[in-house]
Amino acid sequence: MPIAADPEVAAAYVAAGWWGHDTPTDLIRGNAAERPDDTAYVSWSRPTSEAGDGLGSIDRITWAGYDRLSDRMAAALLAAGLDRGDRAAVILPDGAAVHAAFTGADKAGVVVMGIGHRAGPAEITHLVEKSGARAVITGAEHRGRPAADAMAELRRDLPALAHHITIDGPGQDAALFLNGDPAPIPESVLEFAEAVDARRLGASELCLLNSTSGTTGLPKCVMQTHNRWFYFHQKAVEYSGLGADEVFCVPVPAPFGFGLWTAHYTPTILGVPTVVMADFDAAALLRLIEAERVTVLCAVTTQFIMMLNSPAFDDHDLSSLRLMFTGGEAIPYQRAAEFEDRTGCTVLNFYGSNETGMLSGTRLSDPRSARLRTGGKCEPEMDCALYDPDDGLRLPELRGRGQPACRGPATALGYYDDNRANTELMTDDGRMLMGDIVEIDEDGYLRVVGRTSDFIIRGGKNISAPAVEDEVMTHPAVAMVAAVAAPDPVFGERVAAYVELVPDTSLDLDGLRKHLAERGVSREWWPEHLFVVDALPRSSGGKVAKGELKKDAADRLGAESDS
Repeated sequence: MPIAADPEVAAAYVAAGWWGHDTPTDLIRGNAAERPDDTAYVSWSRPTSEAGDGLGSIDRITWAGYDRLSDRMAAALLAAGLDRGDRAAVILPDGAAVHAAFTGADKAGVVVMGIGHRAGPAEITHLVEKSGARAVITGAEHRGRPAADAMAELRRDLPALAHHITIDGPGQDAALFLNGDPAPIPESVLEFAEAVDARRLGASELCLLNSTSGTTGLPKCVMQTHNRWFYFHQKAVEYSGLGADEVFCVPVPAPFGFGLWTAHYTPTILGVPTVVMADFDAAALLRLIEAERVTVLCAVTTQFIMMLNSPAFDDHDLSSLRLMFTGGEAIPYQRAAEFEDRTGCTVLNFYGSNETGMLSGTRLSDPRSARLRTGGKCEPEMDCALYDPDDGLRLPELRGRGQPACRGPATALGYYDDNRANTELMTDDGRMLMGDIVEIDEDGYLRVVGRTSDFIIRGGKNISAPAVEDEVMTHPAVAMVAAVAAPDPVFGERVAAYVELVPDTSLDLDGLRKHLAERGVSREWWPEHLFVVDALPRSSGGKVAKGELKKDAADRLGAESDS
């Protein structure tokens, strides 16, 4: 029996207009019929050698080509003998191929285990084993080595992983291989069209597993349906006025929630092109926005700050930008305001998680202070509530400080094969918990003040790491910052700041604390340790991997104590 949303709940959401019956397969087929030669994806990748022009390569795929490539993916999965509901791991860089693989699996009735292409071997092994994947889809190379070699090692550890599908080359004419041999084309698969119509996944069924960001420990697998992202799309259109003339640019990894709705669902529903990048590069992104006349940028905080910090920022015409979507975390007000001022676009901040989807959001009609300092107002149909993080009890009203939770058309089906994690995720009354502490004011605006694991508890005093980061970021020498708890034998924890510096600048702890004193920042928020690094570590989802920094702080301070 396939995993799917509760039939009664699904029927109620369909009746309310939040869910439907179409899947990306229906929409891609429609786009291929109505606008076959229009661009679906513009894929950028780094130069393959130092001999190149340094600008990287660009590949374009049309809607007809996208539909054809996903059909070929489906044919390869059918030829592999996978049953409906079996899982296939997809480990591909961002480009048309990863989206064609997702859709090809959907057509074949196969559930995708989406894995970020920068994931390490331990994470890949864990996710493939956890999902029970019977096949893996990769490029011809994986992390600089032949993918066949890497997958052979993986298959030795996981004998249930029976098949390896590779895609070699860009665009709709890329070569596909099944276990080293040329994969069959759809025409050679017996009754291919009939098989697709009989096997393809429904809009409320489990269609994709993706991982949590993995900033601490091994990631869990979140169960996705198409319909939750179709709902998310409706809210994005309502809040921002998205139309049929947009050009999206999404440097966020495809397998994760933010990357899914912005690159896999919304542009397909609108029938508009999407610019994607195999690897993030701030200077290249600026060039792409100008060259492709991008209207909608979808980026996490670290990415738009790196754009602002790029010496090339003012060298490009970014006037086509109308919107930037960001969120999922507290964003630095001053840098977001700077982005608006320097581009003329409007920044919208949606709040939620891979598990909950959209819990709240900001609108074009909201003032800047609300758009950049808050996560907007909670969605009525998401049935939000606040809970006491200490005892788990629901607070009497949706106001004040607490841990938010919700249930509604945007929520996932939970974690795959993980009862313990599902128990921790869900409240006793059936809502999904966020890992944040928020404050909701009298006007209904939600503001993130920290993660439940992101408070630095110094001498019994809770210090918000995002608040510290927001203040440290105001120093002119600081390009990026992450604040974490450093262990201390007296106070329990102290504030440690890891910073990337603006080129040709320097910073020491005394200079930083002097700056914060001049700003009137509470002494409790002042970092007590400052570590300057070349680059902050990132998780598979593109966010700062604070788990690594906490371990590094413990290692550094332990070594200092020992000496």
